[in-house]
Amino acid sequence: MLGISMYMRYIDLIEFLGEILMSAKKIILDCDPGHDDAVAILLALASPKEIELLGITCVAGNVPLDRTRINALRVCELVERTDISVYSGCERPLVRFLVTAEQVHGQTGLDLPDGSTLPEPTTALATGHAVDFIIETLMAHPAGSITLCPTGPLTNIALAMVREPAITTRIGEIVLMGGAAITPGNVTPSAEFNIYVDPHAADVVFSSGAPLVMMGLDVTHQVLVTQERKEAIQSLGNRAGATVADLLTFYCSHDLEKYAMEGGPLHDPCVIAHLIDDTLFDLKHVNVVIETGSPLTLGQTVTDWWGVTDRPANCRVAHHADHERFFALLTERLARLP
Repeated sequence: MLGISMYMRYIDLIEFLGEILMSAKKIILDCDPGHDDAVAILLALASPKEIELLGITCVAGNVPLDRTRINALRVCELVERTDISVYSGCERPLVRFLVTAEQVHGQTGLDLPDGSTLPEPTTALATGHAVDFIIETLMAHPAGSITLCPTGPLTNIALAMVREPAITTRIGEIVLMGGAAITPGNVTPSAEFNIYVDPHAADVVFSSGAPLVMMGLDVTHQVLVTQERKEAIQSLGNRAGATVADLLTFYCSHDLEKYAMEGGPLHDPCVIAHLIDDTLFDLKHVNVVIETGSPLTLGQTVTDWWGVTDRPANCRVAHHADHERFFALLTERLARLP
């Protein structure tokens, strides 16, 4: 009897440890919706076992702040998740003027092929500033327990670090969409859009010592929305699938013409997909420095890929994506939504 009792206690312990290891990651999604940000939000909301979304913080980027924050509310209401708090953040970069991307996302930031957008939200923004929410949440939770997920310019994250330096050692990880290590830029020959919009904020973040994962153009240009993949999402038969398919039709039209590839790159959901399944992407730990001084290469993520300097590695850079499994995951998760 003693042996059976000890065995059952052992099984209970294994199950308990398994629950701890499988517990949902607590995240703050800092974004500038944006079509691909919208898909990232939906992927997070569709994955409650892996992702606990503590709140959404908005920043100016793809379109000005007055549109990104409303778009985040629109996306949450699309799938009946008005319980998610959405905070308004910084309306301009730390130092330079704001650059936006209406040529990609349309005037609303979530333009649809018929010229419309998602319905106006009925819920209100959360009270308080996004930067304050980031600081207060990190300080209120155990150190290392929260992952920051920026999918836009890094202004909110950098300002939070400057205002309260103590948060830096409390961040579990920053998994960001931005940069290009060994791939050309998409807004200048050398810079990716999110980093280029606020390179000084990116410099603060990459110099902070916080654990970093960079999901840049190196992998997002491998994750292409082909017609077949879009049709699979369209055929899900739910509101989320139909809306995402329409959003991707508008969004990808610009990049299909620009890059002449078989599909448009799907950037921001890579951040959430990595948190759900960290085997989807191959990463390399290297040193990344942000260029802030040169007009020619402003915003470049200068990556010491081959270790030719003595600068210590500060960032895990994604460089290969299992795109088939990525889209299988995305499609399966979107099917779970209303």
